[in-house]
Amino acid sequence: MCQIIALGGGGFSMEPDNPLLDAYILQQSKKSNPKVCFLPTASGDAESYITRFYNFFDKQACQPSHLSLFRPPTKDLESYLLDKDIIYVGGGNTKNLLALWRDWEVDIILKKAWEKGILLER
Repeated sequence: MCQIIALGGGGFSMEPDNPLLDAYILQQSKKSNPKVCFLPTASGDAESYITRFYNFFDKQACQPSHLSLFRPPTKDLESYLLDKDIIYVGGGNTKNLLALWRDWEVDIILKKAWEKGILLER
């Protein structure tokens, strides 16, 4: 099943004391310990945003990670992302996000992730 969950706010980034949205997203993976990757590109990989992600997801039954295009953990972004169960896209400047994603071909990789059935959240 291909699924995209679109949020207009809330979750770990805006309501750290209200886990309902993020818990719902984790449940949608149907896995007991899903691999969750945060893409903070639109915020310029803001450290405070990444910290809020880990502050929430480190306490959940999941394997959190993030992908920084400013400091990528690997040259093989496709394998890195396609290994995840949930890809969580952070908010911010969408125009800059799209420019960077196109340059790094993350847009193509995310289409493959969606076709593979990886849950995409934005």
